[in-house]
Amino acid sequence: MTQRSVWTLLGFGGRAVGLLRGGSLRSVHTSPRVQAGFRPEKVAVVTKTTRYEFEQQRYRYAALSEDDFKQLLALKGSSYSGLLERHNIHTNNVEHIVRSLQNEGIEVRVVKRGEYDEEVVRWADTIISAGGDGTMLLVASKVLSKDKPVVGVNTDPERSEGHLCLPVRYTHAFPEALKKLGRGEFRWLWRQRIRLQLEGTGINPTPVDLHEQQLSLEQHSRAHRNITTDIQRREGTQVENKPSLLPLRSLNEIFIGESLSSRLTPSHLNLLLHRASYYEFSVDDGPWEKQKSSGLSICTGTGSKAWSYNINKLVEQAVEEVLKIGGWSYKISKCFRFVTSVTKMCISSGKLQTGLDIPLDRDFIEKGVLILMFMVVYLFCFFKVCFCVCLVTDKYNEALVFSPDDRRLFYSIREPIVNRVFSSSRQRGFATNVCVRSRCWDACMVVDGGTSFEFNDGAIATISMTEEDRLRTVLLEN
Repeated sequence: MTQRSVWTLLGFGGRAVGLLRGGSLRSVHTSPRVQAGFRPEKVAVVTKTTRYEFEQQRYRYAALSEDDFKQLLALKGSSYSGLLERHNIHTNNVEHIVRSLQNEGIEVRVVKRGEYDEEVVRWADTIISAGGDGTMLLVASKVLSKDKPVVGVNTDPERSEGHLCLPVRYTHAFPEALKKLGRGEFRWLWRQRIRLQLEGTGINPTPVDLHEQQLSLEQHSRAHRNITTDIQRREGTQVENKPSLLPLRSLNEIFIGESLSSRLTPSHLNLLLHRASYYEFSVDDGPWEKQKSSGLSICTGTGSKAWSYNINKLVEQAVEEVLKIGGWSYKISKCFRFVTSVTKMCISSGKLQTGLDIPLDRDFIEKGVLILMFMVVYLFCFFKVCFCVCLVTDKYNEALVFSPDDRRLFYSIREPIVNRVFSSSRQRGFATNVCVRSRCWDACMVVDGGTSFEFNDGAIATISMTEEDRLRTVLLEN
């Protein structure tokens, strides 16, 4: 083994271990440390709907007593006391946030997420999302101005990831966070967002809000139909086909596809077939390409750590299988078989027997050294493969994540169908803009997993980014 090989192995190992421990080659791009302090005058605190509140709202028309409500939750396998405990933790943390703001002389308005609208956004000069990442995405979607800061506070850190929120310790030490903001001890993090323009035949720019509802497929489709019918009745005409810039921005991702990709539909051959999402799409004003797949995901740098990452990530098992095809398994097994055969020869010539002394002749010692050398080679190969698996997996997955301020989109075609009719030149990639023309029958375009737009045959979506759509967020050191 050469000295260079040893150092190469050690270098691979150190890098792989660093990546496995959460290291990254990328750094988040932020503005320089703020010199002047930041002190808002009017703050809207938008709170999430807890599971306890949701279950209560779900059965509010049933006029259930508290005991009946407990029994119903128990039948569903849910703990009434557990839900109430998490609800109280959230509520107490919201109250802590509000008191901290009021103690600083800041005017506060507390709004439930179902009441959050454009009027609230206009009233506040800063908006605080009190919940988890889902609440943060909802809050950010309606803030169209890049000059209005949005701050996320995780109100239940034990049950919520809060990747888009302040570090967890500021949930209970929110006055300290306010003091740091006032002293300028923070940085602005500008997160790029997606804007959406709809045009084509029969478009309907009115959304269905999925946050406050758990809709079945039938209810979801009916909600879209009811909205379209109401607009037509009110205006007395068909829904307009002129281009419409939607009044919201996407912080994480856009997903386009049939409402239920796994639905079975009858064909002209009287068979039941899988209903794939059928659409055409164009990348960076390039040629249109027909696609059939399980849907199309388009994300930002912020969203590259979320759903998009899980759609595209490699697992170590897949890398191991590829390396086996490349011959690593064969080389290691061949080395192992050779070491085994030499060991058997050595044992045979050394006349090893239970209870007898091992003869220390020159030939036996040389064979023992040979065994040791081959064992070192075997272990080297084994650990090199392990490090290669870790390194390749992490290197590939690391490339899927990019900076929140990056002005590129990342598109992913989920499970594309490739045959003599349909092709897929690229399954994923970066772009500055993407256009999608629907050929679907019961499809939707979902923004950040919470807002749904009807997106059926003839509808065209133009998906892009601009500097004006950036979201101003706060980055505090832990």
